[in-house]
Amino acid sequence: MSTEATGPPRRASVRARVRADLEALTGLRSGKPHYFPEHRESAERMRRVIHALDRISAALVRTTEGSEALVRAVVDAAADHLSAEWVVFALVDGELPDARPRHLVLGPDGVEWPDCSSLPERVLGHIADVRHGDDQAHEDQDAHDREVARRHVHVPVRLDGRTVGGFVAWTPADREIDETDHSVLRILAGQTAAALQNCALVEHSARLYARASRQAEDLRVRNAELVATQAELGAARQREVLDEERHRIARELHDSVTQYALSAGMHIELVRSEVHDARLREQLATAKDLTRRAVEQLRSAIYALNEDGHGADKDLPSMLRRLSGVHMPDELRVEVRIGGKPVALPADYEQSLFRIAGEALFNTAVHADATRAVVRLAYQQDQVRLTISDDGCGRPDEVRRSMRAASVTAPCGEHRGLVNMAARAAELGGSLTFRRARLGGLQVQVDIPVPGSVAA
Repeated sequence: MSTEATGPPRRASVRARVRADLEALTGLRSGKPHYFPEHRESAERMRRVIHALDRISAALVRTTEGSEALVRAVVDAAADHLSAEWVVFALVDGELPDARPRHLVLGPDGVEWPDCSSLPERVLGHIADVRHGDDQAHEDQDAHDREVARRHVHVPVRLDGRTVGGFVAWTPADREIDETDHSVLRILAGQTAAALQNCALVEHSARLYARASRQAEDLRVRNAELVATQAELGAARQREVLDEERHRIARELHDSVTQYALSAGMHIELVRSEVHDARLREQLATAKDLTRRAVEQLRSAIYALNEDGHGADKDLPSMLRRLSGVHMPDELRVEVRIGGKPVALPADYEQSLFRIAGEALFNTAVHADATRAVVRLAYQQDQVRLTISDDGCGRPDEVRRSMRAASVTAPCGEHRGLVNMAARAAELGGSLTFRRARLGGLQVQVDIPVPGSVAA
């Protein structure tokens, strides 16, 4: 057979095979005139489904925003997919009680209708049916009217086999509802039920967390109050013990030491009356005067020990003013001056400064032969300065030597008051210095940092 005889039939066979392959790939016969309309319809339907699923996915991820945002998103997705004239979403009474709103209606142009009284009767009827759990009444009725069914759909929302709500929609005259639309709405309804349940769980978890946070904060506050109360009780107990000890010491001083000092003074006066030597009489007179001053200091100490700290003199300036006027010798005039803005100091700070001032004034009255003393308390930004100045005969270098000697040996207990003053100042993180006073005598200066200041 010649080539010319076999050429055309072979080309026809190749064209037939190509046409068969194309039909197998597309599922349509490209040679028919209705192929392109079917393709366009299928492509449009696929585009609408993909767009709807995309809107559904975007709506369902809003679980954490609350049920209200979720419901509005899924209703908008249904209305957009169907180009709906009316869309209704409602929940069955008693189901998903935490979900809000219980029903939502979008009218023409996607406008939300919060006022149900102005809705059409058919829309109100479907809302009532869904809320009562009757999801078949309108489906059965509309099944008899194929024309209505082409533009109306009712899809129940089911969860764990029970109906919890429903979607109802009406489309305009130029938009028919097909099986693809039913499938999309069934997907939307099923996912909405699960999303609403998850939303309820999220909101419940958030409420539990908020309640647990409030309880934790309440426990923290109560624990802080309990710790503060325990600290106050401990401090009160400590003050009680200290008060009892002070009162005991005051009783001992009053009942024993003071009486011995008074008895010693009486015996000195008795001996003095029997002695005719002028030099001895002068020494006995000095001894009697020292005894009298010792009794005055004891009485001052007893008075201070018996103070319970609840009277009018609660701050350091008041305590110093009281000290300057209680049991001071008549020949010694004491002034108290306060400078700067007073700040609250801990009780132990004020007591230590008060004791230092008392010891300094005692030394001034007994040893310095002074007629005037000035107690100055100066409040500064980061420290408190206490000075006791007099016009007596004390010398700073002699006082410093006496204090060094007392801190090293002090076999007879002499000058222990100076050592005690230095120890009290050191305990407060401060310093004790002695210098010449402007009045001509000795100046005792104590500098302590204010607790809580930067310098402290």
